[in-house]
Amino acid sequence: MSGGEADVGWRVPQDTTDGDTPGRTLPLPTRPWRRRPHAQPRPPKPRSRKRRYLKRALITLAALVVVFVIAAGALLLATPSATDATQLAAQQAAQHGIAYPGPPVPADFARPLIATEDKRFYAEPGVDPLAVGRVIEGKITGSQDQGGATIEQQLAKLLYTPGQTGPLAELKQVALAVKLNYTYSKAEILRLYAEVAYYGHGYYGLQAASCGYFGHPASRLTVVQGAMLAGVVNAPSVDDPISFPANAHARLAHVVARMVAVGDLTSRQGTAVLHTPLGVVPRAEAGC
Repeated sequence: MSGGEADVGWRVPQDTTDGDTPGRTLPLPTRPWRRRPHAQPRPPKPRSRKRRYLKRALITLAALVVVFVIAAGALLLATPSATDATQLAAQQAAQHGIAYPGPPVPADFARPLIATEDKRFYAEPGVDPLAVGRVIEGKITGSQDQGGATIEQQLAKLLYTPGQTGPLAELKQVALAVKLNYTYSKAEILRLYAEVAYYGHGYYGLQAASCGYFGHPASRLTVVQGAMLAGVVNAPSVDDPISFPANAHARLAHVVARMVAVGDLTSRQGTAVLHTPLGVVPRAEAGC
């Protein structure tokens, strides 16, 4: 091979015949050929348990939402309209021998009532979802019921389901609370509630309770007096300030603490309220 020839890897031999067998051509050397193996498909990644659980949870939640919407719609259709709430309040006032309608609700009663019974009163649609969730959780876990009835629900109980208990009555109260919220203003709901609530010691209605306990109309209630009346409606048979003064003062301390907690009173103002004389008058001096 001359110096100018390039080496291309394989050379053709000069003598391609077998010396022993003239004319026999020797095979040319070739590169070894290998068959490419077929690519094996990768096995699919198993779906993680977390994704499966999340999917099931979402499906369950969606089903519960659908059931809730259907049940809520059926309940709204099955319960009466709330447009007759004022007529029912007037009937109860007549039964208890008190004037109807009563005076507007004074701020010194509304403030402690809302702080104690329904702190989201002005924002919620008649039902407090957070409170309802706590009640449901308590029923499932068996923990103590922390309460969840809004002022509208309590008013629905007083007007439409007096004396009724159990899950069906509570469902009716929820549906009627929503209807009350969309039928009346918040001020009207407070006034209806104040007029039909029982305050112990035989007093129905805020005006009668103020005159009976303190000897003056509701418009002259002080903060401590309004807080006492707002507290007594929760359990009027045992928190009556005349028959059970110790219970009444314990309940009053709770109401004032709630007012401080929601920012309605400062801590110093709350302490001052608790040290203010309540001013309960003897039975002989009751009345306006």
